[in-house]
Amino acid sequence: MEKFAALLDRLVLTPQRNGKLKLIADYCRDAPDPDRGYAIAAITRDLDIASVKPAMLRELTTARVDEVLFGLSYDYIGDMAETISLIWPARRGANRAPGLGEIVETLQGASRREGPRLVEGWLDALDAPGRWALIKLATGGFRIGVSARLAKTALAQFGEKDVAEIEELWHGLDPPYTALFAWLEGRAAKPVNAAAAPFRPVMLAHPIDEDKDLDGISPHAFAAEWKWDGIRVQAAAEGDARRLYSRTGDDIGRAFPDILEAMNFDAAIDGELLVYRPDTVLYAVAPFGELQQRLNRKTVTKKLLASHPAFVRAYDLLALEGEDLRALPFAERRRRLEDFIAARAPERFDLSALIEFASVDQLRARRNAPPDAAVEGLMLKRRAAPYVPGRPKGEWWKWKRDPFLVDAVMMYAQRGHGKRSSFYSDFTFGVWRGEEIVPVGKAYFGFTDEELKQLDKFVRDNTTERFGPVRQVAFGREEGLVLEIAFEGLNRSARHKSGVAMRFPRIHRIRWDKPPAEADRLETLEAMLPGP
Repeated sequence: MEKFAALLDRLVLTPQRNGKLKLIADYCRDAPDPDRGYAIAAITRDLDIASVKPAMLRELTTARVDEVLFGLSYDYIGDMAETISLIWPARRGANRAPGLGEIVETLQGASRREGPRLVEGWLDALDAPGRWALIKLATGGFRIGVSARLAKTALAQFGEKDVAEIEELWHGLDPPYTALFAWLEGRAAKPVNAAAAPFRPVMLAHPIDEDKDLDGISPHAFAAEWKWDGIRVQAAAEGDARRLYSRTGDDIGRAFPDILEAMNFDAAIDGELLVYRPDTVLYAVAPFGELQQRLNRKTVTKKLLASHPAFVRAYDLLALEGEDLRALPFAERRRRLEDFIAARAPERFDLSALIEFASVDQLRARRNAPPDAAVEGLMLKRRAAPYVPGRPKGEWWKWKRDPFLVDAVMMYAQRGHGKRSSFYSDFTFGVWRGEEIVPVGKAYFGFTDEELKQLDKFVRDNTTERFGPVRQVAFGREEGLVLEIAFEGLNRSARHKSGVAMRFPRIHRIRWDKPPAEADRLETLEAMLPGP
């Protein structure tokens, strides 16, 4: 357990991506089975321990510590695991620190009645870092700047494999991943993919540079589609398995049973998850905020299913009846997709329409006058392009509209005033400049009261530093919250580190689905600046 606690501590203190990758790879090299497998499962949020709940941990602590003192400490620190790890008064006699594998396997076999006794004994036996690691392990509340994909990338580097191979295997593997580690270390053959309807790593687009990249765009070489304002998903069904993946490979199907019910096929579709307005013409796409009400839910009420019906606008067909289509040219995959969607229930799956154009000027005109407010811009796809993981240059381009909208990362938060005095409601945000995030603005409106509660909880759960009334939250390539910021204009500013200042910025929407590494760069804002 000490090695796992040390790993978590160093990951928190290491901001660089390559540094985090090395730490995880070195841990996998030094730690034995099953500890390293359970550690990876904990980091990727694939470890579920039902016998320990936050309320139980609080009860254990307040049985030993004055409840008022605990409450004041928790309010100051803002993190329950950190509060308990520091305030816990250990009793003498417990001197054997348990191993990580021992803790996980014991808790997984324990009842909720047995859980408190086990955790209490381990809290006595561990030091403060070990107690913090134990609580985070049991509750799944890691905030260490490591995404599931980063952990898989570290495994790929450890075993000198392609991360796409690991991603496609992942949903067919169970902790502690002993067969996976045997393959990565060259001691056994590659595990057979045991997951039906596996995730297939997504293909991404490059932002187009109008000064450099438009010359090669022609109707003969490229197909054009609208870029819809939803979230990218992959709908995969095989046998009895039906899964809806986010673009990072998380299974989000539980929040969209209406989509899963309609997946009566054997295929994998790449598309955009959207919500339509049931009181209008079918497929009148609702704003992104309507879709947000369906995201990140464990259960969905019948009322919400009726008021916010979801559907997938299909972009691509990756597999069909056991045949992998990704190596085929986009034009051929598109032809098969058209036939496939024609036989589907239109209220849950429809086809992303191609845009006819004869010249780039025609495309520009269409982009500047989209047919729907839910259109973000254009997607341009080379007709000969295979579907490959990652972001290959020159195959897919995204050409967004020209509104003043940018994706920024929350950096700091401050309490509001009046009725907001108990909430963190004033947010400073930044964009990427090289390998750092620099602040570009501050916003304190544009969100609903419900969203304010969600933002406030995020700040409290992810605070890394305190500066008087201001809290710094975790932000970086692998951790943080992306906010889509709308603003009325942009000026140069010598007073700001970024060199730019926004006029009337507001939070347009909260991008819970978007990784911080994909937030906008300072160059994007500089291109919006008026001339000298």
